[in-house]
Amino acid sequence: MKKWIISAVLLAMVVWAVIDMVTDNKVTEADNIGLEIGNIAPDFELETLDGETVKLSDYRGEPVMLNFWATWCPPCRSEMPDMQRFYQDTDMNILAINLTDTEANVEDVDQFIEEYDLTFTIPLDQGNIVGDRYQIRPIPTTYMLDSNGIIQFNVFGPLNYDQMMLEYNKLK
Repeated sequence: MKKWIISAVLLAMVVWAVIDMVTDNKVTEADNIGLEIGNIAPDFELETLDGETVKLSDYRGEPVMLNFWATWCPPCRSEMPDMQRFYQDTDMNILAINLTDTEANVEDVDQFIEEYDLTFTIPLDQGNIVGDRYQIRPIPTTYMLDSNGIIQFNVFGPLNYDQMMLEYNKLK
């Protein structure tokens, strides 16, 4: 009788361990969303000046550079010509998210785009929802995402063309 009880207890422990291992180790995509390298970048949906809707998850399958900036920010101004050149020289999608709540008015954004002759996508974060989600404090802030939407690089402060190319080449 003792052997049966010990065997039943051992069997129950093994079953419990297997069930615990199977249920605890299931990592879903939602569990891996975050702001650290190796995390899936949080999704968002914003509009451009033209009213076009931009959703980050629509770019799955392609690399993406997320850049958070404002027109009044001197380091942002200094990196924009390099970002435009980088955009023209690569197949990288650039979503340069303007922190519109920090602007004097939205017309400043339009004038900035014209002044720098920017052709990449510029979504407007008018409610600072995405800026808050990405915990943006210093600007510019940049994230490089691989084609699976996984953060491979991030930096607080401006990037120059060579730094952009270096990180881009690491994505391949």
